[in-house]
Amino acid sequence: MMLKEMQKLPEAVQLIEKASMMYLENGTPDTAAMALERAGKLIENVDPEKAVQLYQQTANVFENEERLRQSVELLGKASRLLVRGRRFDEAALSIQKEKNIYKEIENYPTCYKKTIAQVLVHLHRNDYVAAERCVRESYSIPGFNGSEDCAALEQLLEGYDQQDQDQVSEVCNSPLFKYMDNDYAKLGLSLVVPGGGIKKKSPATPQAKPDGVITTAADEEEDEYSGGLC
Repeated sequence: MMLKEMQKLPEAVQLIEKASMMYLENGTPDTAAMALERAGKLIENVDPEKAVQLYQQTANVFENEERLRQSVELLGKASRLLVRGRRFDEAALSIQKEKNIYKEIENYPTCYKKTIAQVLVHLHRNDYVAAERCVRESYSIPGFNGSEDCAALEQLLEGYDQQDQDQVSEVCNSPLFKYMDNDYAKLGLSLVVPGGGIKKKSPATPQAKPDGVITTAADEEEDEYSGGLC
């Protein structure tokens, strides 16, 4: 796209928005929604923030017409742009709205995927509590408990809580996560546990000597070198 054309884009989008308002006033919401979505696509690479706003407006038009499948598709576009821009607080709210609609239309497997997206976003916000709550609340969704999504999320949260980077990376590199929408897959691949991946140390297990004296692993290491180097 030529620089001159790019500079005219905001003006073009503004005109499309005005036109869409007229379509709504004249009782043709489908045409209004198509215009708004087209405007979002035009401006997406130049002004992602504006594109998010346009996609959300389009979603609202479809929702008002009770066309929930079209509405949730546009919300998904907005969510991905918010994630790409690392606007995680807004992304978390947008994904929750998507999930609510998928639940309403009884598309439960997609609800599971939205829970994965939510958890990744919350962990990038360093909010483990919110991530855990998303999983806990999802147990009420038919089929979630016992699904591979549920098992993977439990493993992910356990690894994150235990600061086990290997476990977190293993989950995030699994096909379940890698083949999500690219923006969410990237969140998984870039997820780092608190503390830089140093596992929480378990206390040394006491070990009994034959004479009944209790020692720890540290004591044994000290005994090994007590005679000096050979």
